Amino acid sequence: MPFFETSDGLQLYYTDAGKGVPLLCLAGLTRDSRDFRYFAPHAAGCRMIALDARGRGRSDHDPDFMTYNVLREAQDVLELLDHLGSDRAAILGTSRGGLVAMTLAAIAKNRLAAVVLNDVGPEIPADGIARIMDYVGRRPAAKTHAQAAEALAALMAPAFPGVPAARWREEAEAFYDEGAGGLSLRYDPRLRDALLAQAEAGPAPDLWPLFMALDGLPCGVIRGANSDILCAGTCAEMRRRLPALQAVEIPDRGHVPFLDEPESLALIHSVLDQIK
Repeated sequence: MPFFETSDGLQLYYTDAGKGVPLLCLAGLTRDSRDFRYFAPHAAGCRMIALDARGRGRSDHDPDFMTYNVLREAQDVLELLDHLGSDRAAILGTSRGGLVAMTLAAIAKNRLAAVVLNDVGPEIPADGIARIMDYVGRRPAAKTHAQAAEALAALMAPAFPGVPAARWREEAEAFYDEGAGGLSLRYDPRLRDALLAQAEAGPAPDLWPLFMALDGLPCGVIRGANSDILCAGTCAEMRRRLPALQAVEIPDRGHVPFLDEPESLALIHSVLDQIK
């Protein structure tokens, strides 16, 4: 399995497949490289690289949970690109991964070829944050993958109508380990502690300057029509401030689209086609 060592001594896992433009896929807060398994069959023409961020998936957990922050995770991405010998890459960032991408645009824009944000922007509604904090760092009540799939299907049905039960089962199997004691998380539960500590440190910073750092890059945003993380008003303001931003809204999707929807795929490839 491919790993690289960060400057602070962690072993981080990544996948690297295909040929073409380097496309680095960055997952959501509690997720990992498996998040892009639905997109992978459609990644023709790309060298698709997907990272398990520190504390997630197969990457090391950090004894100092305070390194679970967007700036350090952006530094990890730069170190991965250095490890791969890649001068620059396009970024496909889902949720937290999109925040990392915007941070990279602000601190190392020359390393970016393009950016696609999957259901995230520079403003995140309080109710969306509350929903995330309701589960992050906590083991699910379900004891088996089957029970977790049923719970997911019921919970997500309003935002994801019509998604077949088989996909929720696949989601449960991808992000929970099943053992004699029930289901366990595939990320460091102290990620919750990091979020709480960051919240206690003061109000969230203004992220619009990070978003505006994308100016001049081929870029796009995908929004789930039922998302509680990227609201329609924020998406409209993003398009107003960056007129070149490509945008698409995916019907019957909440946070986050799976990225195998035809509309998602069309936008991703349209942005990548703009790379010079």
